[in-house]
Amino acid sequence: MKLRPRAHFTRRALLVLSATLALATVRGQTPPDQLEPFITSATRTPSAPQTVGSAVDVLSSADLAREQITSLAQALGGVAGAPLFPSGAPGAGASIFLRGANSNQTLFLVDGLRFNDPNTDYNNFLGGSCLGACDSLEVAHGPQSTLYGGEAVGGVISLRSLRGTGDPSGSIAVEAGSYGTVQGTVAAQGAPAASGWAYNFSAEGGHTDNARINNSFDSTNVTLRLDRTVNDRVAVGGTLRWFEGIYGDPGDRFTNDPYEQDREDNLLVTVFADVKESDTFSSHVTLGGQDRRFVADDPTPGQLPDISVVKNQRVVLDWQNTFTGLEHQRITAGLTAEENHTINTGFGDIDKSQSLLAFFVQDEFTPVENVFLTAGLRNDDFDTFGHATTGRVTAAWLIAQRALKLRSSYGTGFRSPGFLDLYGQSPYYVGNPNLRPEKARGWDAGVDYYLPQKRGTLSMTWFQTDYTDLIVYNFAVFPSTVVNVDRARTRGVEVAFQTTLADLIKARLAYTYLEANDLTQGTRLLRRPRNSVNADLWHDFGHGISVGAGLVYIAGQQDVDAQTYLTVNSPAYTVVRLYAAWQVTQRFALKARLENLLDEKYEPVNGYPALGFAAFGGAEWKF
Repeated sequence: MKLRPRAHFTRRALLVLSATLALATVRGQTPPDQLEPFITSATRTPSAPQTVGSAVDVLSSADLAREQITSLAQALGGVAGAPLFPSGAPGAGASIFLRGANSNQTLFLVDGLRFNDPNTDYNNFLGGSCLGACDSLEVAHGPQSTLYGGEAVGGVISLRSLRGTGDPSGSIAVEAGSYGTVQGTVAAQGAPAASGWAYNFSAEGGHTDNARINNSFDSTNVTLRLDRTVNDRVAVGGTLRWFEGIYGDPGDRFTNDPYEQDREDNLLVTVFADVKESDTFSSHVTLGGQDRRFVADDPTPGQLPDISVVKNQRVVLDWQNTFTGLEHQRITAGLTAEENHTINTGFGDIDKSQSLLAFFVQDEFTPVENVFLTAGLRNDDFDTFGHATTGRVTAAWLIAQRALKLRSSYGTGFRSPGFLDLYGQSPYYVGNPNLRPEKARGWDAGVDYYLPQKRGTLSMTWFQTDYTDLIVYNFAVFPSTVVNVDRARTRGVEVAFQTTLADLIKARLAYTYLEANDLTQGTRLLRRPRNSVNADLWHDFGHGISVGAGLVYIAGQQDVDAQTYLTVNSPAYTVVRLYAAWQVTQRFALKARLENLLDEKYEPVNGYPALGFAAFGGAEWKF
């Protein structure tokens, strides 16, 4: 049964119910041992990195804090194959092109639920959100629709709040600097001994004027996770994540709108339970809801108010089961049920609902020692356009005394047509209800070398993804519409390196070579740089003093000229940052960072200048 906007039990009511349950009935579970790292985005189950056949990046909160990176956008910019382009200063909407896929072809998972679909984007959240002290971040490359459904074509970005650990602790941090910037953070976490409870909480708030007129940005980020172990077979928990951003949007440098303002309000709540029915069978069930409101307001004096409102509401039930009763196998299967509703008062005049029911199954098989195989299948059934079936296989082989891993993967993916594509109406445009989903087939092959004594990893991956049935505008008819026509291909090489030497020196490098072409038009896809580099080097000098430096290099991309609308070659740019910290006492630290050290004049998106040189200083107190 569809949920209607005026039904007695609306999505918002279910969302509030989920929040109430999360805050009133669940609080903590003692976390698993964190000494041996594991990843979950590539298999839906905790797996050692050495056993996974996909290319996966893990960005630890400790490393991001050491590099003084708090924004989600800046963190993802350090991932190989994931160049990120903001349409303006901090707070502006940003796009990510994971392996050359569009942002709407890359799935964003937040606390286990998908954050986006063709009607719900994450551009403003990506451009303005901060990472909390309790967050973990993983990026799984290549088609992942078999595990997560639509939009997981370029890959999956998974943002999760972690369980609290150990004795209660907390921190307070403040920072101020260039462009009238001020920011504050408070965090607390813990799992009191023998209590069965755990908690993890962080809240950030900040303001910056940025550099242009009508370009200020105010933001608030709140993340909460509560867990409780009921007994040795049942654990329950809940999460709450809220982002609010208010951004003065002057448009491109030729427009310089002095009045437009964008406001994003995004709330996501989940409650979940882990049940171990037997020694070989366990279940994980999640009920969640998302409530997003985006408002673009242009109160130009002397003109009629121009307000565009987008509302997205979503309720999701995800039920995952894992069976280990067969020797050398782990089978994961389950279902996802989803209801979402979108209202858009702007272009297209949308007020539509959609239901989804999906079933998935995956088998992780180890036929012989040090060989790890995975195969999966999924079917997503939408009440708007039909169904899509996807599959995926991976292989990993450890050799040279497990110091070297050879891996490969092949998978299919899709992106659903959105409400605007299917049903949009305007005097000059009409939707096409006969659209098919965009489809993709992708493969990769790679090698990972694990440095002795766990000092780091060197990885190289070759990849290719072919796209068909891409949805494009057809201006040859009136009113214009959209059709499944274009084909595209992205391929290239990703190189990632990270190492630690005696805990005194840490180095990180991510490089991507990318060819991305529209095969139908015979042109290069826009904003896909041929070469992108992100590097960082950090050194501990002792006596509590450490210094680090980072570099971003982007070259070989095309864009649309903001004034002439012609395709142009974007100039290459190099951005350097420097950061330092002094641990004055065990609990108190002073920090400083210099962004865009060389005062590079560049535009990630044509017509939208990035900020110049900036200096920031702050302090942190732990308790």
